[in-house]
Parts: sequence; C-alpha cells; structure tokens
Amino acid sequence: MTALVAGAESRAAVFAGLALAALVFNPAGDAAAKPLTVADLLAGSPAADWRMPDPEDTLYMDLARGRVVIELASRVAPQHAANIRALARAHYFDGLAIVRVQDNYVVQWGDPDHHRAVPAGVRAGVEFTAAAGAAARFEPLPDRDAYAPQVGFLDGFPAARDPRSHVVWLAHCYGMVGAGRDDPPESDGTEMYAVIGHAPRQLDRNVALVGRVLQGMELLSSLPRGSGEMGFYVPSEATVPIRSVRIAADVPKAERTPVEVLRTNSATFRAVVDQRRQRNEPWFKFSPDHIDLCNVPLPVRAIPAAGL
Repeated sequence: MTALVAGAESRAAVFAGLALAALVFNPAGDAAAKPLTVADLLAGSPAADWRMPDPEDTLYMDLARGRVVIELASRVAPQHAANIRALARAHYFDGLAIVRVQDNYVVQWGDPDHHRAVPAGVRAGVEFTAAAGAAARFEPLPDRDAYAPQVGFLDGFPAARDPRSHVVWLAHCYGMVGAGRDDPPESDGTEMYAVIGHAPRQLDRNVALVGRVLQGMELLSSLPRGSGEMGFYVPSEATVPIRSVRIAADVPKAERTPVEVLRTNSATFRAVVDQRRQRNEPWFKFSPDHIDLCNVPLPVRAIPAAGL
C-alpha cells in the first residue's frame, strides 16, 4: 500500500499537487484566492479514492434515536470480529442497553451481569496488537507522537508501530471501538465500548480495539452521563436500550446505510492530512506544521442507495 508522506521530496510532491488543485479552483492564479479546504479536496476527489466497507465487517447498532454504523477491524482483531458477528447473528445484544457513559472517556454497552447466554463458538481472546505481517500494511505519518515511535494508519484505522520490533497496534482515537475486559487480559467480546472523549492513548496495547464508528457518533457522545462510579448508570437512571445489533450483510439492501470511506493510501487522503497539518486559512495566525494522529480526519460520506 502507498505510504503516507514521509520525507521532504514526498511532501514537496504533495505541495505541488495542492498548488495544481488550487489552479483548478482558481484558473487565473489570483494570489488572494481562498485556500483549498477539506471540503474542496473531497468534492474534487476521484471515485477510486473511496471504498465501501465490506458488509461482513459492518455493524449496525440501532437505538431509538437512530443507527450507529461501526466498521470492524477484522484483519487486526480477527477473533474479536468473529465473536461480534456470532453475537450479532444470535441477537445477543438485542434488548440489552448502553450501561455506562463516562464524560470525556467512553460509552459502554453489553450485559454487565452476564445473565445472557453466550452463543457457542464465541471464544475469549487477547488481541492487543496486530498479527504478524501487519507492519507491511502500515502507512506511516511523519509527525511525532507521545505514545509510540511511529504513528499512521493500518487498514484505514489509526494505528501505531514500533519499527524495531515491527509490532503494530490500533490507537484509541475518538470513535474507536474496543472490547471491555477485567484484570485478566482476555476479553470475550460481549462488552463493547466507544471512545467519546479525548483520546485515551494510555489504553493502547492494553485493550483489544475492534473497529471504529463510521456514522452516528453524535448518538453516543450526546448521551446523559452516568452518575455512578466510572460513569455507570445507577438504578435510578434509565439506561439506553439497544433495539438491535446486526451485521450489514444480513440486512436487506433497502434497509442498509450506504456509506463510503476515503482510502488512507489515496492521494486525496494525503492532501487532506497535509491541509490539516498546514493551516493556511486566513483565520489561522500560526500553523504548527504538525498533526496529532487522533486529529487526522477520516472522511466518511453517504452514498445513494442505488450504489449498493
């Protein structure tokens, strides 16, 4: 896969591309022209720079307020992805609830008392890092990071890497989804959480990250905070019921939520990252020439249902 901008020559090529794109929007070459925005870059992007998530790797969590669409990181956490598919197909989550909303941290759902029978085939696993060979798919960013020697993207998900050991892992950025666990490292995948606050990167390599929210984050991040310890709802507070959790492949096409995701190895994505790193809009009086991994936008857009 094409690596992200990593050196001076590559960055110069991106700047040249941005300059060319600017001429497209400003053929006269007016020096006072409005700088390109992310919206401009996405509007002019070729169709090949976008991908539709695999329906087998797409999870729909339907709440009373709407649908949360989650893409599973099946190549990074295959055991957990298989568990989640089995649980969804057994309707395990249907009728359960969101039981924890901790401010600036996570939303969590599942069966906290473990009263519900777990379907056969669901196995506990430890997938804190990606399987061997993932380093070849890693797309590095040149920007420094406090938690890892190197950061970038793996299979479209924010990730980190130790280039000495070639170990790669997913990063706890906003919207990432993980499998809850207790003190033992194994997690059974029946409790899940989504990051709704400032990136808790101290959790990296301590919990299995299983995917990220593509659409519907506002349905999770705006929920009332629980008043109990760690944001759990106390008995006097109503939990948020889960109507159903389904795999998109099992949902009739007419009922699916068609979205496409910008490829992180595309020229458009590289231009988007550099636009956010180099803030040239008139409002900005200082540009840090840097971007934090969890501040990199991961564009997702709705597509017409006819595109299914």
